[in-house]
Amino acid sequence: MPFHSLVAQPADSLLRLIGAFRADLRVHKIDLGVGVFRDDAGHTPVMAAIKQAEMRLIATQDSKRYLGPEGDKGFTALLEPMVFGDTVTADRLCGVQTPGGTGALRLGAELLAKAGVRRILVGQPSWANHAPVFAAAGIIVVAHAAFDMIGQTLDLPAMLSAIGQAEAGDAILLHGCCHNPTGIDPDADQWRAIAAAVADSRIVPFVDLAYQGLGDDMASDAAGTRAVLSAVPFGLVAYSCDKNFGLYRERTGALWATAPDEEARDIVLSNLLALARANWSMPPDHGAAAVRIVLENERLAADWRAELDGLRGRLQRLRGELAAIGRAGAIDLAPLVHGKGMFATLPLSSGQIEWLRATHGIYMAGSGRINIAGFAPGDVARFGEALVDLDRAGVA
Repeated sequence: MPFHSLVAQPADSLLRLIGAFRADLRVHKIDLGVGVFRDDAGHTPVMAAIKQAEMRLIATQDSKRYLGPEGDKGFTALLEPMVFGDTVTADRLCGVQTPGGTGALRLGAELLAKAGVRRILVGQPSWANHAPVFAAAGIIVVAHAAFDMIGQTLDLPAMLSAIGQAEAGDAILLHGCCHNPTGIDPDADQWRAIAAAVADSRIVPFVDLAYQGLGDDMASDAAGTRAVLSAVPFGLVAYSCDKNFGLYRERTGALWATAPDEEARDIVLSNLLALARANWSMPPDHGAAAVRIVLENERLAADWRAELDGLRGRLQRLRGELAAIGRAGAIDLAPLVHGKGMFATLPLSSGQIEWLRATHGIYMAGSGRINIAGFAPGDVARFGEALVDLDRAGVA
């Protein structure tokens, strides 16, 4: 029987973490594991603007017919100015709706593979699902150094060295903003250096823009993407509405490709549509329709931006609280104030992470990644005390 050759796969580590946290009966446990935004009460609310859009959708939608493999064209068209500004002209740009940002990454990976790209450079650490997505499309992941986790800074020389050693026709994965899992983003000068290096090496940039609006603001969070795409003839951008529209379970994303001219753009689009058709045929509609309704209505768009400002403000406030602790045992939290978005990665060993869970009820990924939004009021101080206690205990 063919299925006898299958080997059992390990359960997802974050799913195991969720189960362990729920089973923990301690009152002051802290969940810094799963990457969803939470408010002070620990909830992941539906945005009011999205609720209003969903009500309008229910009242006006008169059919559930297929949209086609390109999905909701209004959705992608309304997102484009926020992502690209005036960097890429319409004759160079094509986009399709996808099932979430992960669907966009997989579709882009398959396009690269079909175009003959064999390898993609991925700075370490990166989101845990990046490597499996590219590997599943048959692309070899080439890991390279990119961060100084002790100093919580970008290792630009290491990154530029990796780009310089790439082969023409390779691709490189870049986090557009709010890096997952480190929260460490290039500044404007560093982005310009990266863009120039990518252009000089004649490699294809693939930007994962999953957290626009949660770093500084919508325009600033897209500045790196725009700098890179303006320097190269071909590029890809995977986009997620999970975080900035709060649409986690609706799987709402998009993939854009840039090409040097209209003829090349049309060829790329035809391949994107063929690949999308073979993968999911037609993308789900509800989340994209809700985003479109928000963005095409001036009042709802203003309400959404105000809510997004609130999400970003909470993250920035929590980073400030962590930074104010300064050094907690062997860990210096001060640099976290310069990070962006929901995540940071602390230089902790697996034994130290397990000790924090067992002794203080602090749950985080085995890599040391913490979800900044997981802190409830009072948690930051307890977290700092736990790190001091960890140092006193001498756990290696």
